[in-house]
Amino acid sequence: MENQFLKRAIELAIENVKTRNGGPFGAVVVRDGEIVAEGVNLVTTSLDPTAHAEVVAIRRACQHLQCFELKGCEIYTSCEPCPMCLAAIYWARAERVVFGAGRKDAAEAGFDDEFLYKEIQLEPGARSLPLIQSHREEALAALDLWREDYGKIRY
Repeated sequence: MENQFLKRAIELAIENVKTRNGGPFGAVVVRDGEIVAEGVNLVTTSLDPTAHAEVVAIRRACQHLQCFELKGCEIYTSCEPCPMCLAAIYWARAERVVFGAGRKDAAEAGFDDEFLYKEIQLEPGARSLPLIQSHREEALAALDLWREDYGKIRY
């Protein structure tokens, strides 16, 4: 059964290229042996750099399931998730990921995520994108309220 879900993710990726809706990536979210959501890369058509197939599928699955976690779900994706998608999958708390092409395959097609994998390992001040901390004391007010259990829902 696992093969059919990965094949569906790959079909979505191929279809997305043929229809020129976005990049060559597709993903499905599965729970209890059923597809609950599908996603394709919509970066260029939606003008949204976060609209990767996995993120689109996660958003749709959460809406469909009416929850902000995907516990008990698996994600099948046509290609190894980029760092952003991998982080989203961790935050969604999916049970596992099955992917087709690897990140080196994606790099050969012009999608080189290796830069991001390397950047994440660096301290903020050593990254190519300047990260500047400012107004820390003022910003702590939100965290202090959260710590006081100001109606929070843990995630």
